[in-house]
Amino acid sequence: MKRVSVFLYGVASYVIFFASFLYAIGFIGNLWVPKTMDSGPVMPFWSALGINVLLLGLFAVQHSLMARPFFKRWFTRFIPEPAERSTYVLLSSLCLIVLFYYWQPMGGVVWSIENTVGQAIMYSFYAFGWVLLLVATFLINHFDLFGLRQVWLYLNKKEYTHLEFDTPWLYKYVRHPLYVGWFVIFWATPQMTITHLLFALATSAYIIIAVFLEEKDLVDHHGQKYIDYQAQVPKYIPRLSKSPTAVAEATSK
Repeated sequence: MKRVSVFLYGVASYVIFFASFLYAIGFIGNLWVPKTMDSGPVMPFWSALGINVLLLGLFAVQHSLMARPFFKRWFTRFIPEPAERSTYVLLSSLCLIVLFYYWQPMGGVVWSIENTVGQAIMYSFYAFGWVLLLVATFLINHFDLFGLRQVWLYLNKKEYTHLEFDTPWLYKYVRHPLYVGWFVIFWATPQMTITHLLFALATSAYIIIAVFLEEKDLVDHHGQKYIDYQAQVPKYIPRLSKSPTAVAEATSK
């Protein structure tokens, strides 16, 4: 019964994540959903700024703290280890939902593209960012990243094994294609409001800090193999002249 419960918990956590993921497409892009980043009444600037900074801070602290190895070791003293990743995914999703609900528009326009072709180009980049993000998750095992592999193995009484270090396709050109996708999503908009600018600046800064912490953990876990990978492959901007074969050879040593 415990194994079934953990599995159902993992599936439910993933469903909530995927719903928040789909809503985020509309929220950030000001498309389709009932409440978007720039919709709703505008409250006094400083009040809106304070609320939005607190919401972004809540997500950043939860997302980074729970990803650290020391926290995972502590947390799995209280919950089944196979449910740890699903819990991380669930709480991240709930923080996003809170952000969606309480986010406050702040008014003001930094840039606005009125040309139809220009708008289409920006929305194309926006869509590309989401596709890149999703593809990047599947390249490194989408189901492990979001906790489903862990609970499935537990259900079937199989031991969980950590994924081997690998550099599939996009990861041969850039170390963090998933985060590159996020950068594109945050900045590709035909109308950049002050609200959107705050969101883009804060989330971009968070990613840079998170990548720094994540790479320290990866070096601790993979050792020289990841250090060689760092030397061969750029962090965010692809070095397209670099041979993927050479990168693959370097990272397989």
